Amino acid sequence: MVQEMSDIIFGQEAPAPKPKDIESTDKQTASAANAPEDLQFAAAKVSDMDSAVLADVKEMAHEHILAIIEKKGATFAKMDSSALEKFIQGEVQSLIYGKQIPLNDSEVAYVADSLYKEIAGFGPLEDLLADPNVEDVMINGYKDVYVSKMGCMERVQARFVDNAHLLRIVRRILAPLGRRLDESSPMVDARLPDGSRINVIISPLARDGVVVSIRKFRSTPLRAEDLMGLGTFDSRVYELMQEAVRKRCNLVVSGATSTGKTSMLNVLAEFIPAGERLITIEDTAELQLNHHHVVRLESRPGGHEGAGSISIRDLVKNSLRMRPDRVVVGEVRGAEVLDMLQAMSTGHDGSMGTIHASTPRDCLHRLEMLSGFAGFTGNEMSLRRQIASALDLIVQIVRLPSGKRRIYSITEVAGIVDDNILLQDLYRHESRLGPDGQELDNWVPVVPYPKNPKISHIRLT
Repeated sequence: MVQEMSDIIFGQEAPAPKPKDIESTDKQTASAANAPEDLQFAAAKVSDMDSAVLADVKEMAHEHILAIIEKKGATFAKMDSSALEKFIQGEVQSLIYGKQIPLNDSEVAYVADSLYKEIAGFGPLEDLLADPNVEDVMINGYKDVYVSKMGCMERVQARFVDNAHLLRIVRRILAPLGRRLDESSPMVDARLPDGSRINVIISPLARDGVVVSIRKFRSTPLRAEDLMGLGTFDSRVYELMQEAVRKRCNLVVSGATSTGKTSMLNVLAEFIPAGERLITIEDTAELQLNHHHVVRLESRPGGHEGAGSISIRDLVKNSLRMRPDRVVVGEVRGAEVLDMLQAMSTGHDGSMGTIHASTPRDCLHRLEMLSGFAGFTGNEMSLRRQIASALDLIVQIVRLPSGKRRIYSITEVAGIVDDNILLQDLYRHESRLGPDGQELDNWVPVVPYPKNPKISHIRLT
């Protein structure tokens, strides 16, 4: 019977807790930032403790608590999170002190806290999801857990017993979303209620165990002042971007994976004047525009054999019938590129989006390639003329080896020369050494004024 209760609580049939805001400090989640100092100290020492002894103590406490739960029956089911937490703490203390197990108070508290999170939350993931400094969580099988903080990746000590344990926690996260994860459906990509994204892939596609990627969603988006404070750009670049948006320049934020393109797009949209009607189009809604007149659209994957799918291109086409002042495409990566370029060229000036590309020139090549895949029927020259006519500026963003994210360049699309699109950097990032030898950020103006008539009045030097 105890094993059956274990399966109910820790197995696939466990009542799944509702995914919560992973940056919150909900009472049900003892956030590491709000935990007592001795508990934080104990958690930090886990790697120094005898893992076998700790595992034995937790298993014994687990069996002990399950036996009591079996006796309580319906009474246990009525406990709220606070009562459950106190119940587990009390039972763990009684067991360990009664059997004179050589653990100090902070270690006892750590065991109780771990069991509470296992029953009421997401087990070893709980503290990582509650940590506001964690941007991404990456799990490559139950033994390897990594996080990204401020763009820097590090391995952490979060531990799962085995892949089955990890899979149970993942299914607990997915259960309220109604998403299936098994051998017949071994991949899941979903959005949690707080906006965070989770991607899971299991056997037979993942050869080394369960693989999980969680991109956390900031409840409070970064603003322009925040990014400037982090050194992403300086005040002169800020003023240029602000004026370019206000003067309705068509913009693309270009960068590699995890360079902060969506955050930058969010910041650029801050500069859009109040009173304009915006339509945002995304695969997974991530943008948080601080604007009172926003229509948010999200694509829909198809069901069996793609039935019922609504693509980004479908939404871009439809958005042009919704009387937008500007269209904001979260990521351009398919046939929608033609419709976005058309929108930029036909009365929807000031539209913007992001694209995966490592340089401004690569950005243009990718726009050409995607247009070709989308079935563009004209020749190469006519396509380049359409791109040059539609696009005004490319904001290139990079992630440095240190993990810092920086605007590498603000680049103007300056027309066609010898059948090639002419690009002109307006500002370019160049590091310089400070008086103490430290590396300092510096954005160098390349030309005195932009050529684009929308912003040609801005002096850069």
